[in-house]
Amino acid sequence: MVQLQSHAGDALAGHHIAWYVYVLRTFLALIVLGACAWGAMALAYQCPGPALVRYALIALWVALGVLAIVALLRVRAGAPLRGWPLAFLIVAILVIAWWQTLRPSNDRDWAPDVAQLLDPHWNGSQVTLRNVRNFEWRTETDFTPRWETRRYDLDKLVSADLALSYWMGPAIAHTLVSFGFSDGQRVVFSIEIRKKRGQAFSAVGGFFKDFEATLVAADERDILRVRSNVRGEDVHLYRLNIPAAELRKVFIGYLERARDLQRTPEWYNTLTSNCTTIVFELARIIAPGLPLDYRLLLSGYFAQYAYDQGGLTPGFTYEQLQTRGDFVKRALAAGDSPDFSTLIRQGVPGDDPKVTP
Repeated sequence: MVQLQSHAGDALAGHHIAWYVYVLRTFLALIVLGACAWGAMALAYQCPGPALVRYALIALWVALGVLAIVALLRVRAGAPLRGWPLAFLIVAILVIAWWQTLRPSNDRDWAPDVAQLLDPHWNGSQVTLRNVRNFEWRTETDFTPRWETRRYDLDKLVSADLALSYWMGPAIAHTLVSFGFSDGQRVVFSIEIRKKRGQAFSAVGGFFKDFEATLVAADERDILRVRSNVRGEDVHLYRLNIPAAELRKVFIGYLERARDLQRTPEWYNTLTSNCTTIVFELARIIAPGLPLDYRLLLSGYFAQYAYDQGGLTPGFTYEQLQTRGDFVKRALAAGDSPDFSTLIRQGVPGDDPKVTP
């Protein structure tokens, strides 16, 4: 009887060990699967050389990953673990090492709309911005380029507006901030991908070092009108509830970001370094306790996040601000009028003094 109990105990222990081995191998197989997918995309976007070479390397990488996964999932008792997982690990280390050698640059054949880097200079309240974009857009491919030097007095800085431009459904929007001065001047700051000539935007490519980041400073008749009137995007304006004493900090924050990108180019990242994350970073300058939130990733809901934090015009519901901030019809009616900025703000709470709750 004792011997039978011993055998039963040994069998149970063996069953538990086999189960743990199965779980461990499955976990490792999932890691290999994820690494295999990441490596295939990295090679697809960044592998140099002819397309045939790139496709061949991707096929070899995927085949090695599949062999490693099959070897890991052979959980039959006593089945040997062949060397494919180790081979995959060695090659993965080489792929990661190659990935780390990729460096962003400011010296490429850039698309015309991001060809120039913003060059900011400031001394006290006096700010000079070189390479402010003021293109005349007729279509996305038909435009007159203009890069200008403009000067601003920070003592006259009176407002900041958040603009959200929806180009891919309600959850995804491009985030811009427009600063207004008492002398009537306005300038919009926007973190954007720095496309190479002929290159198209890809949200997936933004995860795989396909674009550098650039900070564009632009006239509203350029950077807002091209979205509402030329691309047909839904664009909303919201007056930001930022105390006058704090506006300068946010404005200077953009200038410092532009200078950083001049000195040290950076990759644009769809998730971690994009148009919305810089707004959040600058907001934390004046409110360090701002919480992280999923709406920082789903940028289409960023205005609602700002509203919940008290960052938009008080006294209105969010739905009122959203509806009244939709300026597309007003922009289409305004066309390229010199009063474009005033006309699109008619009815916008906080921007239009005639609007009350």
